Amino acid sequence: MTPNVERVTQVDAPVHTAVAIVGGGACGLTAALTLSQLGVDCVVLERDALPTGSTALSSGFVPAAGTQAQRAQGIDDSPARFAQDIQAKAHGRAAPVLVQAYSQAIGPAMDALAQHHGIAWQVLDTFLYPGHSVHRMHAVPEKTGAGLMMRLHNAAEAAGVVVLTEAHVRTLYVNADDRVLGLGYVRPDGALEQLSCDMVVLACNGFGGNAALVQALLPEMRDALYAGHTGNDGSAIQWGQQLGAQLADLGGYQGHGSWAVPQGALISWALMMEGAVQINADGQRFHDETQGYSEAAVHVLAQPRGTAWNVFDDRLLAFAQDFPDFREAQAAGAVHSFADVATLAQHIGCPVDTLQRTLESVQAGTDAVTGRHFQRKLEAPFHAIRVTGALFHTQGGLDINAQCQVLRPDGSPLPNLLAAGGAARGVSGDAVWGYLSGNGLLSAIAGGYLAAHTAAHQAVLASSPTQG
Repeated sequence: MTPNVERVTQVDAPVHTAVAIVGGGACGLTAALTLSQLGVDCVVLERDALPTGSTALSSGFVPAAGTQAQRAQGIDDSPARFAQDIQAKAHGRAAPVLVQAYSQAIGPAMDALAQHHGIAWQVLDTFLYPGHSVHRMHAVPEKTGAGLMMRLHNAAEAAGVVVLTEAHVRTLYVNADDRVLGLGYVRPDGALEQLSCDMVVLACNGFGGNAALVQALLPEMRDALYAGHTGNDGSAIQWGQQLGAQLADLGGYQGHGSWAVPQGALISWALMMEGAVQINADGQRFHDETQGYSEAAVHVLAQPRGTAWNVFDDRLLAFAQDFPDFREAQAAGAVHSFADVATLAQHIGCPVDTLQRTLESVQAGTDAVTGRHFQRKLEAPFHAIRVTGALFHTQGGLDINAQCQVLRPDGSPLPNLLAAGGAARGVSGDAVWGYLSGNGLLSAIAGGYLAAHTAAHQAVLASSPTQG
């Protein structure tokens, strides 16, 4: 059953809610928690048995500026500085209205989750992710995406948010004026059930799990491993097309150049930022690893056999073991250790002298070939992880304004349809290299927060006796 729009005059559903939220990831749950705080009833419809989504597969690190957590750690930051970093990474091609809206909203959104719902944030201040000029990556104590989702889900339960799981939304019921009147969703037994509503928030992420759309819109990633959530099937885009909505930035996506194979585990790019390098099958480096992990996916896939090795030493191994995801990958056998260059070269299958020259070039100073600046050289023993490039999630989708209203080609908003997170265009522009670390969760949490405020405002207007 493909996502469809059905024209109706009314929806006689047994249940009505003010706001229906499609998707129970970080975006959907943030929207729901914000609505609960604003006193607006909502229902979250989640296709899986337990809300996880792309968030649970990520590192769970959220970039935010001007937060209470930053101030508590003595970090000086501002939305304006954050916005500059976003546009610098996107070469000025990110949607200005969203860059401003998200960079300003993410701080209050994070503080609200902490203050009202007990989400404990800590700022990772031992390293800088690519493109960020200040420490602003926030994490929950578990330092994992699964940990973040667990805390958001627990907060939703504590707040009394209705999260309807195993409810796969397939149909939007829309009247002649393009107003969404309700949703049709499929249950595990195949039955189609209905819910009527006043507003809809599409928080169902992008199209990375739809192979046909990836091949058509992201041809350079058509053969890449997909490491995102299978539920990212492009439903939002397909509904939008049927409603005549504008689409934007469809060439933007988040790749990752450090997906361990065959273990299928994400290896933190913090390793690269602290001095690790990527080596191909010929024993050579092939890019400046500090430019970003998203575009690194393309660089890695272009190497022989589409793979590379993350190479690092004991000092970096100790650093990486602070991350639970890395420890799990290590336990799964992803990390291989070697006493010297010769045994590492044998493992990679490259000439010893080539690898020797490559590692000798990694020393304090600026590398003449790639332009990367190193703080120190790598010292034996060495450690290596075989990785490939992967597609994580898309950054293009429904065009929206600063209030997360879905727009038509003429710039007018659809009456009551909102979108945020991966369902909408993000702030990465229209290319892989525009992705600033954490942009996905930035748009999810800031977008969910803004969409909730828009929905609450429209709910107040709808209930006002002066309206209508």
